[in-house]
Amino acid sequence: MPQQQSIAALNALSASEAPEASLPHATPEPTETQDSVPADEPTAIRQDRLWHDNGWTARVIKNEDDDGWAVEMLKDGEPEPALVGPWTMGRDKKNPKPLDQTAFNTLVKTATEVLQRHAQQAHAALHKRITVFALEREWDIRLDITPDEYEPYAVLTALDELGEEVAQVRVRPDFRLTNAGASNWIKDEFRQPERSED
Repeated sequence: MPQQQSIAALNALSASEAPEASLPHATPEPTETQDSVPADEPTAIRQDRLWHDNGWTARVIKNEDDDGWAVEMLKDGEPEPALVGPWTMGRDKKNPKPLDQTAFNTLVKTATEVLQRHAQQAHAALHKRITVFALEREWDIRLDITPDEYEPYAVLTALDELGEEVAQVRVRPDFRLTNAGASNWIKDEFRQPERSED
């Protein structure tokens, strides 16, 4: 009975405070709160084969390659899983081991690291740099690619030992940056390269 009275008291308190939250100048705020809170709260799911929290979803699925199980990690807003890997069999050797908070945290950490590696690889593919020695000086040569959908291009830049920009030219997006090509570009007084170097 005391517990029921406490719950009733809390409900009454919430009901009595509700009108104050909707005073005239606070009218727009409840709308924003209602828009943001439901977007977060209902998405927290903790089931044996489905776990969603903090922008990540872990889903235990049937492994297509064998009779075992797999788990996929999907980041909110992404069309493809960031991580798909084998999942442990349960004690009955038939059903998958249930997801739990510890396993979910480990999966989020691993999937986040995978996305970070992919981002680093993508950045490295678009921004290349090498150091060459030519004309008795050391040069920092950079190739920055802009993958525009309609007019992709790249910019080749030469920096001297002091980090000062000496030359910059626009090249094809498939221009291949090599030590030999960079040295030849420097020795050719930074003229526009005619083609990608092999």
